[in-house]
Amino acid sequence: MKVGFVGLGNMGSVMARNLITADHALTVYNQTRSRAEELQRLGAKVAGTPGEAAAGAEALITMVSDDRAVEDVVFAKGSVLDSLPSDAVHVAMSTMSVSMSRRLEAAHKERGQKYVAAPVYGRPDAAAAKKLVISAAGPADQVARCQPLFDAMGQKTFVVGEDAPAASLVKVSANFLITTVIESLGEAFALIRKSGVDPDKFLEVLTGSLFAAPVYRTYGAMIAADNFEPVGFSMKLGMKDNRLVLAAAEEASVPMPMASLIRDRMLTATAQGQAEADWASIARISFREAGL
Repeated sequence: MKVGFVGLGNMGSVMARNLITADHALTVYNQTRSRAEELQRLGAKVAGTPGEAAAGAEALITMVSDDRAVEDVVFAKGSVLDSLPSDAVHVAMSTMSVSMSRRLEAAHKERGQKYVAAPVYGRPDAAAAKKLVISAAGPADQVARCQPLFDAMGQKTFVVGEDAPAASLVKVSANFLITTVIESLGEAFALIRKSGVDPDKFLEVLTGSLFAAPVYRTYGAMIAADNFEPVGFSMKLGMKDNRLVLAAAEEASVPMPMASLIRDRMLTATAQGQAEADWASIARISFREAGL
């Protein structure tokens, strides 16, 4: 398939690489051009603008950091909206607000273009191993059309339904749950360490019994070791996702007190110099509060 790919950060670059490996023809764009040139050596074409990446594509994938980046890439004059062919599909794979997803759906419909929201679950190491999980929503025929792309990047695709913004809501809600797990693990490990119990043994008990899920294994290991390098997902991006779920909750009149707590923990971490640290490092707040 002819694929335009916009956004080659830690996640996007390996996702694009996997698409090339699967013999899709890629035209890539990234604001920092050197990232795109790395893929040129693998056979990708390098576009000078997002619009150039979209022109002539059968599918255009965006994997950018936030709503503002989506705005710049899609809605700026001469960008994706103006260049994407009418029979092509825009596949938005980054985490964005539900309101932005609705806006994309309406704008593409007005232009006769197709739109699928398909945010991904997983850190860069999972992306490199083609083990991402994808939740996709949009017209059934367009989701099916994109399935070979999803198969090249991930291990499983969940189809949420035909309302594309629903996939964005599912993603921000799932990310909220991850943050509550991280916060709970931080508090529990603070108690374990302060009481002189081996944190690795506690982790073994957790992940070998009731809490064997990947989120407990991955973040539990980081918190047990008090080691949050390399950064897979920054605090700054975590705060962005927290704002998105709180905005969706406010729109739906759904109180989410845990999300508000997580906001304050991340704000504290940011004030203490952890904005670029991994979001799991909010556990260090619990450690410091316990005198560790």
